[in-house]
Amino acid sequence: MRTIVALLLLIQTVCALARDAQYQVVIHTNVMVAMRDGVKLATDLYLPARNGAVVAEKFPTILTRLPYNKNGSKRFGEYYAARGYVFAAQDTRGRYASEGVWHMMVDDGPDGVDCAAWIGRQPWSDGKIGMIGTSYVGGTQHAMALARAPELVTIIPVDAMSNLGRQSMRNAGAFEMRFWNWIMLNAGRGSRASHDPATGAMLKEMGENRFHYLLNLPLRRGTTPLKFSPEYEDWLVEAMRHGTDDEFWLQNNIVDHADRYKDIPVYLVGGWYDSWAGNTTANFGALTQAHKNPVYLIMGPWIHGAQRASSHGQVDFGKDAAIADELAWRLEWYDHWLKGLDNSVGKAAPFATKVRIFVMGTGDGHKTDKGLLNHGGFWRDEREWPPARSRLTHYYFQPNGGISTQTAADVKKPSTAFTFDPRQPVPTIGGCISSGDGIMLQGAWDQRGGPHIWNWPLPLPLSARNDIVVFQTEPLAEDIEVTGELEVRLWASSSAVDTDFTAKLIDVYPPSNDFPGGFDLNITDGIVRARFRETLKQERPMKPGTIYPFTIRLYPTSNVFKKGHRIRVDISSSNFPRFDVNPNTGEPLNDHRRVISAVNTIYHDRAHPSHIVLPVIPR
Repeated sequence: MRTIVALLLLIQTVCALARDAQYQVVIHTNVMVAMRDGVKLATDLYLPARNGAVVAEKFPTILTRLPYNKNGSKRFGEYYAARGYVFAAQDTRGRYASEGVWHMMVDDGPDGVDCAAWIGRQPWSDGKIGMIGTSYVGGTQHAMALARAPELVTIIPVDAMSNLGRQSMRNAGAFEMRFWNWIMLNAGRGSRASHDPATGAMLKEMGENRFHYLLNLPLRRGTTPLKFSPEYEDWLVEAMRHGTDDEFWLQNNIVDHADRYKDIPVYLVGGWYDSWAGNTTANFGALTQAHKNPVYLIMGPWIHGAQRASSHGQVDFGKDAAIADELAWRLEWYDHWLKGLDNSVGKAAPFATKVRIFVMGTGDGHKTDKGLLNHGGFWRDEREWPPARSRLTHYYFQPNGGISTQTAADVKKPSTAFTFDPRQPVPTIGGCISSGDGIMLQGAWDQRGGPHIWNWPLPLPLSARNDIVVFQTEPLAEDIEVTGELEVRLWASSSAVDTDFTAKLIDVYPPSNDFPGGFDLNITDGIVRARFRETLKQERPMKPGTIYPFTIRLYPTSNVFKKGHRIRVDISSSNFPRFDVNPNTGEPLNDHRRVISAVNTIYHDRAHPSHIVLPVIPR
């Protein structure tokens, strides 16, 4: 019976798709499109057709520009071409079948403008272009919008690269090691060097052995097989040593240059556990102020690029968390802005209001049949981001490891010190991560070690480590919803001239039959490198023993801490390999030869009221 029902559902689905599709599709592969400097970029075209011939009409174009091989765009191309669009997939400069030399995002503005101009001149083009893509491919959308390509009408950047110097590649001065991982893998995938079989094999071997390189940082030019792919080595060495937020990180800087961004309808898509979450919400604020055209924002409980999933890591958020049809909801947006159709945009979910968020944490905490924690949640429409009705509530760290909305009383022990040894950094267990393939786990995880954590394989909770200072509330008397932007404000000192301070917000589940040890669920985290504590524009070493204020910007979130749970904040000085490890020596970034332990001290008295600022939604 189940087989018959499944077959009927399949037939219904196929019939629905057949009714939806208006055209056949003809594919033209490896069309070489010349840029202004003569470099040609390989482009695949998916064109609406009837009876095997391209339809002699003009259509809007959906464009994707990607470094990950345009050949993987077939599902998208056939879907949209069958529904009255030309779909164009282009390998970015220096990647796969395209000519030229790859540079991280630098060429994607002018190349995008040239590509759009070429599309506009084609007989099948009506002159209107929308864009599609995730991560780097969302970044190429931002690049074209910042370059103001005349043909560009609308974009849907998902988990998109932007503001590279402030909370993404460099995060408050620390380097996000996912981009080290990206280079170590992609230098041997689709690069110029990889076209030579012997060189490609060497680079692939390097990528397969990257754990060993990871433990032998810093990376120095000419000392690893990466030297055989020089544009990748050059960028990575420079990026890991370039901490200041300056011209080096200018590409896709939207927050500081929203006025340069073309005023078009934009749909920003992000996830609470995505590596670009903080930039996605920051871009929404910047573009909303700068634009007359509508800017939409949707934030789900997702990891990077996983909008079709309702669970990740060790946690389930309920079936409603997923966007089941990632192509159809985009089609609705394109139909409205590229074809002028009067549809659900501005009227119904997920387009009813300009902000739509998933509020996590309303599940009952049982173990699902897949062995996951049922954290649950629900969708809610908002008028703005962050919600204006939220109350910024200060939760102060107490000398006994507690958290209270009252500052600590005068006590004999106004501080807590710990030793940070860069040789034994705190391991990363989940979080806002992308491109972590093989070295990091993404998303929501119990903050406990095990065989799934390569650098913390024992079944010990992170809270047992002496280099983590734990502050937590008593079990909550009522539910508390935290929705918005968060930060930790520390008063701290160090025995070193430079060090890091990290913070992690955790939803502590009490013990249950399904989880006898409880469940320490990571919600969000952040870091600050001490030399950048005052400004990202200039390095300023510390004086050992001097107390300084620090602000740790966490990634945004929306979570209900339920009655009986605890709100916990873990303070430490490393989170590896999410961030590079500070050697504590004050030497130039990515050029140290020494490593020393530091005694770092957190202060929590009335004069130095370290705390976390939580945006609490009134009951």
